[in-house]
Amino acid sequence: MIVTDDRVAKFVGEKLGFGVFPPYTCLGTEKDGEIIGGVIFNCFESVDLHATVAGRGFNRTFLKAVGDYVFNQLGYERITAITEDENIVMLAQRLGGELEGCLRNHFGRGRHGMICGILRDEYRFK
Repeated sequence: MIVTDDRVAKFVGEKLGFGVFPPYTCLGTEKDGEIIGGVIFNCFESVDLHATVAGRGFNRTFLKAVGDYVFNQLGYERITAITEDENIVMLAQRLGGELEGCLRNHFGRGRHGMICGILRDEYRFK
């Protein structure tokens, strides 16, 4: 089930080890009443927004909902994800994104952030 409440932000923050503060919107996946995965949308910049991702359970229905929200409802051209998790990089690439660079020590000493960009025209789950 797709959920949009504050439990998603709490889940993502706990999984990644940092707080998530407004303004943000979120989409999450829930199984048996528990959040198992989530995406936090923040840093809204005219044609781009940032996505913070954690967890699992990102099925086709969920991925279509993400694309619909970002590209159709909001009208953005791009999603930027910064992660240190190789699985999230692979997810971004499955969605049509590309690895674009690295932010050294972005998550702390020795914890680099990989920048993934997903463009509207390349998004695979429309």
